[in-house]
Amino acid sequence: MPRFLASLFLLCLTFNAHADSYITRLLNKPVPGGVAVVDLGTSAQPPKASYQGKPVLVIKEQNNWLAIVGVPLTVKPGPQQVSSGGRNLALSVGNKKYPEQHITLKNTQQVNPNPANLKRIEAELAEQIQAYRSFSPNTPSNLLLDKPVNGPLSSKFGVRRFFNGEERNAHSGLDFAVPAGTPIKTPAAGKVILIGNYFFNGNTVFVDHGQGFISMFCHMSKIDVKVGQQMSRGGVVGKVGATGRATGPHMHWNVSLNDARVDPAIFIGAFQP
Repeated sequence: MPRFLASLFLLCLTFNAHADSYITRLLNKPVPGGVAVVDLGTSAQPPKASYQGKPVLVIKEQNNWLAIVGVPLTVKPGPQQVSSGGRNLALSVGNKKYPEQHITLKNTQQVNPNPANLKRIEAELAEQIQAYRSFSPNTPSNLLLDKPVNGPLSSKFGVRRFFNGEERNAHSGLDFAVPAGTPIKTPAAGKVILIGNYFFNGNTVFVDHGQGFISMFCHMSKIDVKVGQQMSRGGVVGKVGATGRATGPHMHWNVSLNDARVDPAIFIGAFQP
């Protein structure tokens, strides 16, 4: 085989190995609210990468570095870029249509809050956004996550929600239909970075798994952890409840990457295109 063709053949093998890596097959769902896996190549030191001005999770698979990028629900389908080491690396965001959900609430304050409640909501939102933007240097213990509870899904990620006929933010996590009091377990090791009792989310816990990879659990009946507590995989953070804006007991779980709420189904092998 001529030297040029041999080199091209080896290059194709290398590219295909990267493109068809385990992590790519598991996580690469580049749609709004999804995850994009971007090849950063090889280097002796861990490279840094950013997307939309925010640092992203970088992990090593065999000899290759990969950026695990959260794509916000608000991103339009089309070309996007990840920055790393002075390079702009292309990624293409595909299209995904999310269904609608119509919910009737008796408490109208949970649809159109009064000024006092709005002030509370704004303060709580700022606190939670700060937690979502945390970026610790630790590498996550695992990217294939465990379910926090065992039970059927009652509401999927990304659903456009209408409360009493008025559209509000899309559903930013997964809801599991399980009884009140069911223990909620961390899907990966991490550190508790925020707890609170919030207007919409009720009793809430944030767990930082490392490098901007964060789980949030809310509507809990009880919180069993403290800020700063280190959690092992499967450690109990609290119990299922119906606090905050909830029509009944269920477990709501958010996953965030680089301050983008993404579909947790991707990490438990349950993603549907």
